[in-house]
Amino acid sequence: MPKRILIGTVVSDKTDKTVVVRVERKVKHPMYGKIIRRSKKYHAHDEDNTYKAGETVRIEETRPMSKLKTWKVIDRVTAGKTAAVEADV
Repeated sequence: MPKRILIGTVVSDKTDKTVVVRVERKVKHPMYGKIIRRSKKYHAHDEDNTYKAGETVRIEETRPMSKLKTWKVIDRVTAGKTAAVEADV
């Protein structure tokens, strides 16, 4: 069976070797027909702690690594949106 691959945004990188990735999908409401967004968070393995919050990454399903981690980060799709801040000296 092929491994599932999802694309999402890193929302937390505070734990060691783990990132939390939020994956959003759009579904049609069964009664009203409006398109609504649903999201789910996945804990993914990040061996070198290289991915930071705000980055869009691709994750792949893998064997269970812990109670919550059954995904691993493959690569970065886009970097995070960081703004430069000028300091008054």
